[in-house]
Amino acid sequence: MNATSAGIATAATFIWFGMVLAISFMEAPLKFRAPGVTVPIALGIGRIVFRALNRAETVLAAAVIAAVASGGPPVSVTVPTCLATVSLAVQLLVIRPALNRRSDRVLAGETLPRSRAHLFYVATEAVKAVALLALGIGLLAA
Repeated sequence: MNATSAGIATAATFIWFGMVLAISFMEAPLKFRAPGVTVPIALGIGRIVFRALNRAETVLAAAVIAAVASGGPPVSVTVPTCLATVSLAVQLLVIRPALNRRSDRVLAGETLPRSRAHLFYVATEAVKAVALLALGIGLLAA
């Protein structure tokens, strides 16, 4: 890869990776444990935070894709780029809408059992995080 493309992709990848770790694996579970925070309040906060995260992720994904595509990437960069962006797309287009419908029902007062959609979101988030780490390492080695 050329140095400019690799530099832009590396920076965007590690920023994206850091945001995913900080929000998905720290903030999200911890807010439900905070004293005085009810499930409806935590869901409301979570929806706002994840909406902002997903917007930032979309911008960062576009930057990574553009930089990688213009840089003549090796397979060690192309595969994790695809995996991270496909994981994000699945979250945004399939899982998040289901979670939003469910949280609408909870916020309206319904008591619902734990959702499998949430588990799928966590699984795709883990896949995305591993892909981003692999991508960042691949970019540093390129």
